[in-house]
Amino acid sequence: MKTSLCLLSTLLFFSCYSYVAVGAVPQQLRGPNCRTHPTDLVFIIDSSRSVRPSEFEQVKVFLSQVIEALDVGVNNTRVGVLNYASSVKNEFSLKTHKTKAALLQAVKKIQPLSTGTMTGLAIQYAINHAFTEGEGARLKSRGVKKVAIVVTDGRPQDGVKDISARARESGLELFAIGVGRADMTILRQIASEPLNEHVDYVESYSVIEKLTKKFQEAFCEMADLCSTGDHDCQQICVSTPGSYTCACRDGYTLNDDGKTCNACGASAFDLVFLIDGSKSVRPENFELVKQFINQIVESVDVGDNKAHVGLVQYSSAVRQEFPLGRFNNRKDIKTAVKKMSYMEKGTMTGQALKYLIDNTFTISNGGRPGVSKVGIVFTDGRSQDYINDAALKAKELGYKMYAVGVGNAVEDELRLIASEPVNEHYFYTADFKAMKEIGKKLQMKICVEENPCECEAIVKFQTKVGELIQALTKKIEAVSKRITALENKITV
Repeated sequence: MKTSLCLLSTLLFFSCYSYVAVGAVPQQLRGPNCRTHPTDLVFIIDSSRSVRPSEFEQVKVFLSQVIEALDVGVNNTRVGVLNYASSVKNEFSLKTHKTKAALLQAVKKIQPLSTGTMTGLAIQYAINHAFTEGEGARLKSRGVKKVAIVVTDGRPQDGVKDISARARESGLELFAIGVGRADMTILRQIASEPLNEHVDYVESYSVIEKLTKKFQEAFCEMADLCSTGDHDCQQICVSTPGSYTCACRDGYTLNDDGKTCNACGASAFDLVFLIDGSKSVRPENFELVKQFINQIVESVDVGDNKAHVGLVQYSSAVRQEFPLGRFNNRKDIKTAVKKMSYMEKGTMTGQALKYLIDNTFTISNGGRPGVSKVGIVFTDGRSQDYINDAALKAKELGYKMYAVGVGNAVEDELRLIASEPVNEHYFYTADFKAMKEIGKKLQMKICVEENPCECEAIVKFQTKVGELIQALTKKIEAVSKRITALENKITV
């Protein structure tokens, strides 16, 4: 009997954090499973002279997109905006606008002040005025959050440390967004703990909208469809905001329907991580990248005749951290990843892809002939060199290429790198910190397609069925002989 083909799943990650077009509110945040917790939210926006008029317009777009995802209302979320430079202007308070439409119109009318940068003064104004009952704050309502989002692009001309501490002590949750020349030390002095969830940085106002999704999700409370049983997963349900994904237990892979699982033996394949170590990544985020690599490694069945893993880092140059096959167990791979040092220079993605083709998957570097090749390219910005030829060549050679972009990564470049179908091989998130959450929520399963695939569980099942049929045939033959013998006796 011919062995059945085993349906194999591919790399499953970033499904919750896949890219959402700028200007659009994610569909899942509009659905019935999303409700924003009642919140008193005040934006504190820097409009000092260093913020150009066109850049200030981009800040207003960011504010509008966050507001768009909120449940605005007297008993739901109230929104105010403080505009500051050398002085503070209360554009509108928490009690001013009671509908989303009115808020969006009011944001459009805000104009920059174009003077100095008194961030501490603005935070103090928020404490003394914006978050008071007279301005619409619900101080006596325990279930209402008090949140302030500070957006600034430079070093303040006054102190922020003490006044920010007072704000947090008063019950305010402070988010700090830095743009361009913003000082990370200052941002950390402003923000609430944990800092990795309350401090964000973008290189320019042109990409501040990429933080929209993070704040839309921060204010969105989702129903857990896994816990309520509203899912079709055969084995494991993994909650995502407003939805879910399915996963399988060890020894199984997810079928193409995304719901059911199939037993499948471990397949041999070569997996290489191509990691952007440019200066824009920043040391603290590079540590998150290493953690994410190890989360993926943890799900791979590593061994001499199974998966081999290699790691390459690139910036202005390319450096092989370790080749395929050097380590034959997950523990040693993860230890090597942790020891990887940060290169901190440019972003030569094209050069790195060429290195992948010319060196990484070659026999001399541990590549195995006849074994499927998988590349995971991670980058946080625009490449400083030409990537088209190398990206196309990798796919022509049959490599299965995944492109993962964070922060300032360019969509067109990610799509060019990714294998077909692109939407299953290209992923984007604005926030490095989201990677850890993805790692918690999604079980990675990498099964490389072979033709045919011999699934151990299926082979064992077929063998057992064959043995049972043979045994049954022998019993039937024995019974037939007895019946014949009885018939002969009766005839006599």
